[in-house]
Amino acid sequence: MSTTLWIIVGGALMTYLTRVGGHLVLSRFERIHPRVQAGLNAVPAAVLTTLVAPAAMAGGPAELASLAVATIVSLRSGLLAMFLSGAAVLVVLRQFMG
Repeated sequence: MSTTLWIIVGGALMTYLTRVGGHLVLSRFERIHPRVQAGLNAVPAAVLTTLVAPAAMAGGPAELASLAVATIVSLRSGLLAMFLSGAAVLVVLRQFMG
């Protein structure tokens, strides 16, 4: 087997183990403290930020414009509208800007 395949299998296994491990740890408690719950609720936003921030900082005008549009839409609409508008603006600007 190639090295790339082993890396994919290892990454998948570690991802699965961390998810199952987190579930097993949290299932041992009857109630979760509100601060822990608030921290867990903040994880998706933190992960999204780690994915978007490097692209925004290294991107050109198309990326910055789509980020601005997505930010404005997020203030007025939900997540789906934000993602769709940001992606649409990025695709259109990349198509016309080269």
